[in-house]
Order: sequence, then C-alpha cells, then structure tokens
Amino acid sequence: MTQKSRRHKKSKVWMQEHVNDPYVQKAKAEGWRSRAVFKLIEIDEKDRLLRPGMTVVDLGAAPGSWCQYAAKRVQPGGRLIALDLLEMTPMNGVEFIQGDFREDAVLHQLEAALGGRPVDLVLSDMAPNISGIAVSDQARIMHLAELTLEFCRDHLKPGGDLLVKVFQGSDFTDLLKAVKLAFETVAVRKPAASRDRSAETYLLARRKVVG
Repeated sequence: MTQKSRRHKKSKVWMQEHVNDPYVQKAKAEGWRSRAVFKLIEIDEKDRLLRPGMTVVDLGAAPGSWCQYAAKRVQPGGRLIALDLLEMTPMNGVEFIQGDFREDAVLHQLEAALGGRPVDLVLSDMAPNISGIAVSDQARIMHLAELTLEFCRDHLKPGGDLLVKVFQGSDFTDLLKAVKLAFETVAVRKPAASRDRSAETYLLARRKVVG
C-alpha cells in the first residue's frame, strides 16, 4: 500500500468515527462549536475551576467551544481573553487575539490586552499540527506546554490555576516536575471525551505558589 493510499484510508476511518462520535452529535444538538467542550465541562464540574468574576486566558481557543462555556461561567464581572493561530468567529464576552503564541509580538499583544491585570486561570488546549511522527509531535506539544507554564509564571496570580493539554511521552516527567515546582497540587485528568487511542491528557495545576 502506498503512503498516499494509507493516508486516504486513515482519513476515511477518522471521518467515519467523527460522524458517528456521540460527543460530536451531542455538541451539534446543543449548539457547541466542537466536541472539545465536554472535556472542559467534565473537569469543571469535578474540580470547580470557573467562577464569576475571574480573569481567564484561553490558549488554543479556536473554534471556541471552551470559550462558549467559560464566558458564561465567569459572569458577572469576569473577563475572558482567547488566543489562537486560526481565525475564530467572534462571540459575546470574549476578547480574541489571532496569532502564534510562540511569537514575542503575539505574546506582547496578549500582555497589552491584560493591561497588568493578574490572571486567575489559564486554559490551554493548544496542540501542534499533527505530523504522525510521534517523537516530533510529542516534542512540539511539550514545547507549547512549557511556553504556557512560562506565561503562568509571569502572569498568573499567586493562588491561580492552570489546565494544560499534554501528550504522555518521554518529556512528560520533566514537565510534570516543573509544574509541581510552580503549583501546590498537580493532578492528571483524562476526560471521557478524550478519545481512548489519543495520547492526550490534561494537567490540572492548582494554587500557584509565590516566588
């Protein structure tokens, strides 16, 4: 079988799974922008992440299902700033910045939007374009997670929380150690809406330590 035909077969299988996925159907029925919302809902219901009045940054936000949910949960009085490399259809209660989080100019835009206001919660569902080369994909998502942690060190208020997507793999232990140094508690969450075969998991870090 040629590489092209293998890719076509994989794509066909994925599309079939996607169409039959109960979370895809439920998201469509309930008006959510993607099935990913059910991952955040499950974690929020279990761990009580979102509250009225919070300042929240959502990294890797497009198409915006996490924003749909979080924007309602932080009202009244809350603020949600979202960022993604891709375009996102505007929605009420969300300030959106389009750009690459890895670029300094985009980070400065995000900092300017915050205007010195400390962040209560950072959400990151960022993932690189998957190449299918496990080592490469693992390294790129871990780099995004490290940049997210760096952002938290600079902008998350003491006592603030982080929820970040990571892939289980060779660099996972090192990242986990770094997150544990920055927060009082760290838990691993694998929501039911995460596909079984996916290596993705989420680190939930609570109460950023001072210093």
